[in-house]
Amino acid sequence: MKNPTKEILINQSLHETRAALLEGGRLTEFYLERPGDKGLTGNIYKGRVVRVLPGMQAAFVDIGLDRTAFLHITDIHRHLEDNEGILLKDDDKRETVTRERIQDVLKTGQDIMVQVEKEPIGSKGARITSSVSLPGRQLVLMPTFNHVGISRRIENDKERKRLRDIVKRLKPDKYGFIVRTACEDMNRNEIKADMDFLIKLWKDTQKIYEDASTPSPIYSELDLSLRTVRDIFGYDIDKFIVDSKEEYEKILGFVDNFLPGLKDRVEYYDEVEPLFDTYGVEIDITDALERKVWLKSGGSIVIDQMEALSAIDVNTGKYVGKKNSEETILRTNLEAVKEIVYQLRLRNIGGIIVIDFIDMDVSSNRQKVYNALKEAIKMYKARTNILKISELGIVEMTRERVRASISQLLCEPCPYCDGNGLIKGKDTIIMEIYRELLKELPMRRRRKVTVYVHPTIADYICGDKMILDDLEKRFRKKIVIKTVDLFHHEQYEIT
Repeated sequence: MKNPTKEILINQSLHETRAALLEGGRLTEFYLERPGDKGLTGNIYKGRVVRVLPGMQAAFVDIGLDRTAFLHITDIHRHLEDNEGILLKDDDKRETVTRERIQDVLKTGQDIMVQVEKEPIGSKGARITSSVSLPGRQLVLMPTFNHVGISRRIENDKERKRLRDIVKRLKPDKYGFIVRTACEDMNRNEIKADMDFLIKLWKDTQKIYEDASTPSPIYSELDLSLRTVRDIFGYDIDKFIVDSKEEYEKILGFVDNFLPGLKDRVEYYDEVEPLFDTYGVEIDITDALERKVWLKSGGSIVIDQMEALSAIDVNTGKYVGKKNSEETILRTNLEAVKEIVYQLRLRNIGGIIVIDFIDMDVSSNRQKVYNALKEAIKMYKARTNILKISELGIVEMTRERVRASISQLLCEPCPYCDGNGLIKGKDTIIMEIYRELLKELPMRRRRKVTVYVHPTIADYICGDKMILDDLEKRFRKKIVIKTVDLFHHEQYEIT
């Protein structure tokens, strides 16, 4: 069976950059970055220990953010020459076995180099590690581990052995490397170039650390566009489409240096209709914020997200089947499995997840649903742990969470319900208005356009004139903002 077409779309403006991965024309992954709100995962800091908690075997570290970061004993590496207590399995899962106590390793006021592993989410600060890693295109440098690991996605045993032998011969002593999927079929010179670049980057980072004040950032990750090229763009991607000329040139230069064989797959989009509208991404994003997702059969799933737990409920809805109720329930549950796995990936839902399938009386049917879920979840890289399905049709699972979910990216606590629900954030609404004006203004003959919005949104727009100035200069039209007290926070009209 032919694999579905894969495309990456980059929508870039002065005010935000959005990246979308489409598989078979359907949005599967979505990323967003706004100025001043850049992701922290992968950033390296010179931090200071502010509190050691022996009871939790953890410490809080000031790295210059609003909230202190959390460092557990299992994420500490003391740069021991023999790497005692550190095990790196061949499947790239790092295990730390420590015989030491946090109070023997860290002291209050101590400076330490740390890297962000997980973004601050909700009321939780960033999760950090002192086991620093620097990703390149083909390799990941791990300067605190003397080990070579191979990506699980490289399945050919002969190729795994070839790559391991090359990296072992090339790498300096006491340096560790993970061979990434993109390294498959690369020759020795290409691998060495990536290795040399990463080693130089690490030495430069060490020098910056020595000279930096505490706390302060000492290494920042690439921006969203270039991270997308480095981490996602490969020979399995059919097209990489960019709607900004400046961003296109930047990406093309990066690809020319690191992935010259893929240069012809990078395209500049300069049509009148917005890129995300052409590919239906705007609709998919809107749907990803809905609680209820309809299944093709007429059944549905309902997704409720909380800070530490997400609950997914499966319903038969309009589907009544053709034979008996048990068959109807089984078919609905199996259809729901595919949609649930897709939604987990699209919405980037992590943490504890409870799935309430429709009750099944036959134990073999419960096993079929469980097996289908395990098989579907294998296709994606986020680490998951699934417990057996219960007699009531309940499945408990955990899914790795390294960044905010799509609802956390695009929404904020609702002022109408005191934070018990979510509405679209002010930035998201303003960017919707901005994109709507981009479509509307060229078609309007009048020199003046009025936008009616909720007072909160009006204050926010008028407090930052960049968006209005950009549109007025581009289309030579006056944009007037007027408030309507009775409008919902998300409601607006353009006349």
